[in-house]
Order: sequence, then C-alpha cells, then structure tokens
Amino acid sequence: MKASINKNKIIYLLPRILSIAFVLFLSLFALDVFNEYSGWDLVIALFMHLLPSIVLAGVVFISWKYDLVGAFVFLGFAIFYILAVGFDRPWSWYVFISGPAMIVGFLFCLSWLQKRRLKSGT
Repeated sequence: MKASINKNKIIYLLPRILSIAFVLFLSLFALDVFNEYSGWDLVIALFMHLLPSIVLAGVVFISWKYDLVGAFVFLGFAIFYILAVGFDRPWSWYVFISGPAMIVGFLFCLSWLQKRRLKSGT
C-alpha cells in the first residue's frame, strides 16, 4: 500500500517538475539576444525569444489540473518543432528540444491514465 502511494505521487509530480525544468531550459536560449541587441530592440527580441516559454508556462499551469492538456500540447510541441526546423538539422537539435517535450507529454499521459484508473477503482 505504501509503495503504491509513493508511486502515485511520483507519477503525478514527475511531469509537472520536468515540464517546469523544460520551460526554464527553453528560456536559456533567449539569453543570446543580449549580445545582439540593445535598448527597445533588446526588449522586443527578448519577448519574441521567450514567447514559446511563456506559452508553455501557461500550459504547465493548466496542465497542473488537466493532465491531458499537457499530454497533447507537449507531444504536439515536439512534433511541431521537428516539422518547423526541417529534417536537415543535426540530430542533437531534435534530441535536446523534442526529446524532453515528448517525454513530458508521455508522462502527462501516464499521469492522466493513472487518475482514470484510480477513479474507476481498478
């Protein structure tokens, strides 16, 4: 009984913690604007570079209660990124951006399935 409670907590918390870490990781890519821009151009460029992180942070907020939203959005983001950058990039681009997004999406899906199973009592 005790082991299943801990397992349930881990499956609940892991996608949420990893999604926050992923958003922070994506936000790091916005730091390159400080070398190229200054003044109001810097503010606009920083906002544009942080826009995906801001959107995903909103998704994390919504997904805290609705796991299926997180599953669809993070899996969709992973697929969108691959299609948006094309297939001619180094494999590391896909592994480090789409990979974590896909893992987080699958974990949200697993969390949703666990909630469903617990509600049905099986």
